[in-house]
Amino acid sequence: MKIFGKTRIIVLIASIILLQNCTKAAEGSNAAPPAPELPVYTVITSPATVYQEFPTALEGKNNVEIRSQVDGYLDKIYVEEGAYVRAGQPLFKIDSRSYGEQMNMASANLQVANANIQKAKVEVDRLEPLVAAKVVSDVQLRTAKANYAAAVAAASQAKASVGSAKINVGFTTITAPVSGYIGRIPYKKGSLISRTDPSPLTLLSDISEIYAYFSLSELDFIAFQNKYPGATLNEKLKNMPMVDLVIADNSTYPEKGKMSIVDGQFDKTTGAISVRAVFPNANGVLRTGNTGRVRMPQLFDKTLVIPQEATFEIQDKTYVYVVGKDKKVTGKPVKISGKTDSYYFISEGLAVGDKIVFTGIGALKDGVAIQPKAISSDSLLKAKPL
Repeated sequence: MKIFGKTRIIVLIASIILLQNCTKAAEGSNAAPPAPELPVYTVITSPATVYQEFPTALEGKNNVEIRSQVDGYLDKIYVEEGAYVRAGQPLFKIDSRSYGEQMNMASANLQVANANIQKAKVEVDRLEPLVAAKVVSDVQLRTAKANYAAAVAAASQAKASVGSAKINVGFTTITAPVSGYIGRIPYKKGSLISRTDPSPLTLLSDISEIYAYFSLSELDFIAFQNKYPGATLNEKLKNMPMVDLVIADNSTYPEKGKMSIVDGQFDKTTGAISVRAVFPNANGVLRTGNTGRVRMPQLFDKTLVIPQEATFEIQDKTYVYVVGKDKKVTGKPVKISGKTDSYYFISEGLAVGDKIVFTGIGALKDGVAIQPKAISSDSLLKAKPL
């Protein structure tokens, strides 16, 4: 009986202990989970440079179509495709025999005209004393003087014909109007060349300077005008920093370019305005027809910098979670004035010293408390430079 009583006591004590454990477990399951520990970034300011890129088509300083000004057979080709030529250098020769004969005929006609002048002058000189002595009527003298004037006019006309013939003979040798590179030559020796041919003999490109043409939207153009000092557009262009050219292989052309001109009006179809940057090209690396991207710098002396990972978007607006003094987060919209590959530059919505959640923002919502874990801005910028 004693043993049985002790057993009952042991069972009773075990039941009490089990009941206490169950009660604690129930209380633990109803307790709030601990606040998550998340990295927090302190907003800083920093000088920075960002770039806008615009697709561009390149053209030489001068692109001249070389055409014949006379008709005839192509007799000689003095240059090769792709060769560099200097201004005044012969390029092509048109068969000049027929034009040489025309010049000979014009010269002969001029000689005849000069002879007629002399003949008319002799007649005038013969009649003048006879008229003075009233031997012959002055009508004959007036007729002789008219014939003399006609002979002088005919000589002038013949002289003009000689000049025209000489010009045509000169046109049979086609020279380079500017220095540059020869393009494709579609005609071969012996081809019949006409002034009305649809295709030029070749295209001569002066590429000592390269013009990079691109377009700015209306908003970009307004931003450009507001960004740089100056009372006029030309003054703003002078105050604009030099621009870069990214060529087709994504490398940066070593020479800097200068903005030089803006079109007079916006294109009604595209809503854009054409602008031009000029790049030196002394070595002839760039050619007409190349493509690339003009990279326009945007300088920030002091701007708020935040990492892109700390942002999220709702209905085309960008937000961050700001951490309050009570360690609770609040979503706040921000306005982006520029960006790099890893950072946004903020013009509105934040201030220096504000603390924002760096990562782990996907599960947050307004009013949620967190355990902030500060991260070093300097370390972040060192790991991911601006």
